Amino acid sequence: MSKKSTTATFDEDVPITQTDIDAGKLILRRRVEGRVVQPKKRVTLYLDAFLVERFKEMAGKHGYQTLINETLRSSLQQSDMEAMIRKVIREELKAPDGSTAFVA
Repeated sequence: MSKKSTTATFDEDVPITQTDIDAGKLILRRRVEGRVVQPKKRVTLYLDAFLVERFKEMAGKHGYQTLINETLRSSLQQSDMEAMIRKVIREELKAPDGSTAFVA
């Protein structure tokens, strides 16, 4: 079953007109530190039932989908941080001649 996305798109450089507002094309743009935050994209994702239930329990009254999104974002940031730390350690362990030096 294929369904068209209902996510609206927008062009940053085109100003919003009264006609757009009247036609219901107004898209509220959240700004963080002066930058426009990109809208989220709708996806269909199959997760294990116990994961969904666990996230619902953890989220309480707040949206469990938001909690899943934050968890995924945090995981990616942690992975990026780990890669950066490994790179720095490798560079620090290299001897001036380019060979690998091991600190005893």
